[in-house]
Amino acid sequence: MTTGTLPLSASPSRRAWQRFRRNKLGYRSLLIFCVLVVLSLFAEVLSNDKPLLVRYQGEFYFPLIKDYSEKTFGGDFDTPTDYLDPFVRDKLKEGSNWSIYPLNPYGPRTINYFAKAPNPSAPSRDNLFGTDDRGRDLLAQLIYGFRLSVLFALALTLIGVVVGILTGAVQGYAGGKTDLAFQRFIEIWGSMPELYLLIIFSAVFAPSVALLLLLLSLFGWMGLSDYVRAEFLRNRQMDYVRAARALGVGNLQIMWRHILPNSLTPVVTFLPFRMSAAILALTSLDFLGLGVPPGTPSLGELLSQGKANIDAWWISLSTFAVLVLTLLLLTFMGDALRDALDPRKVDK
Repeated sequence: MTTGTLPLSASPSRRAWQRFRRNKLGYRSLLIFCVLVVLSLFAEVLSNDKPLLVRYQGEFYFPLIKDYSEKTFGGDFDTPTDYLDPFVRDKLKEGSNWSIYPLNPYGPRTINYFAKAPNPSAPSRDNLFGTDDRGRDLLAQLIYGFRLSVLFALALTLIGVVVGILTGAVQGYAGGKTDLAFQRFIEIWGSMPELYLLIIFSAVFAPSVALLLLLLSLFGWMGLSDYVRAEFLRNRQMDYVRAARALGVGNLQIMWRHILPNSLTPVVTFLPFRMSAAILALTSLDFLGLGVPPGTPSLGELLSQGKANIDAWWISLSTFAVLVLTLLLLTFMGDALRDALDPRKVDK
């Protein structure tokens, strides 16, 4: 698609996309964010303590897919192979044997028992971003923590969007007593102490990503519901809706095919900002110890480690940099989307 001006006959979506692409900061932020997300989806290939492929004594092995005992590679034990062990590495280099390791040969839970400095150790040739207070590679935790944050934010945003659209559409289209009842319910539900509920549930149930996603989803839909409700209240009085009613079109079809496509501007505009809020929520809860289970790589847990180990500046600095970069990219994307979907913007 060219970046020139589209003719007036072009569809509104194409014109909006054209305006978005003209915003170089927002468009490049989208490209960078997509590349980072795609790379994080292949975190096991980029950062893992197991080789991607091993050729040993004429046979091929795939440690990333299957666990092999140490005896397979000339060891003495039936336990799973520690591929960071110098003995195993030497075995995999003997004669015609060879192995292909990931770019970063550490997983998020891998403890470098052969480190030359005490933990937490500063960035070095072995651990490019250093290690935490338990000896785990910091770069691996950042990669896996970024993936967890983004996927969690996507899931939370998707649930909030679906529930927010449904509730807002029903309120705005029905109006009257239905709208009034929903508004009173939202006022009561919104006054619930969300943080206290999270503390209570984290004490009663075992912490998990699914539980955290469920609890945050119970409150994450209300902000978007108000915007969708306002759009439906405005659009239900338009002439095209009245014409559809006069032709005998059902209410559900009117809502789905006629009003909803013309009410999606606030939904799309707020998507990056809702993702930013979800990432901050997960990071904050992990920092307080109310988030994901212990041992799960997360940005909040790394910030908590940085607070507990102030002298280990590399923990806080690298985690803060990843978090700021992620939020900046989402903010630039949100600003570009807002300008692209603004009806007051005129194509030149």
